Amino acid sequence: MAQAVEEWYKQMPIITRSYLTAAIVTTIGCSLDIISPYNLYLNPNLVIKHYQFWRLITNFFYFTNMDLDFLFHMFFLARYCKLLEENSFRGRTADFFYMLLFGATILTGIVLIGGMIPYVSVSFAKIIFLSNSLTFMMVYVRSKQNPFIHMSFLGLFTFTAAYLPWVLLGFSVLVGASAWVDLLGMIAGHAYYFLEDVYPRMTGRRPLKTPSFIRSLFADEPVVVARPAHVRFAPPQEEEAQQN
Repeated sequence: MAQAVEEWYKQMPIITRSYLTAAIVTTIGCSLDIISPYNLYLNPNLVIKHYQFWRLITNFFYFTNMDLDFLFHMFFLARYCKLLEENSFRGRTADFFYMLLFGATILTGIVLIGGMIPYVSVSFAKIIFLSNSLTFMMVYVRSKQNPFIHMSFLGLFTFTAAYLPWVLLGFSVLVGASAWVDLLGMIAGHAYYFLEDVYPRMTGRRPLKTPSFIRSLFADEPVVVARPAHVRFAPPQEEEAQQN
């Protein structure tokens, strides 16, 4: 059993493995009182006035208590982060990292701006960890890129992947969790999906092109597609043959 888990862990792509490890280590460390959540949560005043900039990052690593909700989010983090990195972003590690960076920036900006708006500032002030929202963003992006995959929720009913974020949002409301956390993830996910997939098809411009300095951090290996055996390819047209 332990060997199977080790093999599963080693086979994870680098970003998924790193984020999952940071989340588990941070959450367990807080549960054992090795790390204090008070040193991790997002606090605009401490960030701006006391230069505690690490809070902009660490609030994405803590997933509250070690309970069923924690296991639920670890499952979705491991599954959908891995699916995105291995499929949609296969061979594009830098682009995947940039997607997470974009999502984290959008989520942080929404919370900071929302905290200054009357009537809703109280709700945003309660959101001090954005780890669940970032995980939900990954679920949303994956569902938009693969909307026709058939899925089942707890074996009760089936639906296509396009409705997965809404099913999970409804489940969160039923168990008494804050809907704001999931909604923020959907907003960030839709912003990325629109700017990366929809807007370029409409205009031919790609506003979320990964900066070169981020690309320099990752050495992406080219994706090699093996030529199927026993498959004959049509010979070139006569004109093409003459030109060559």
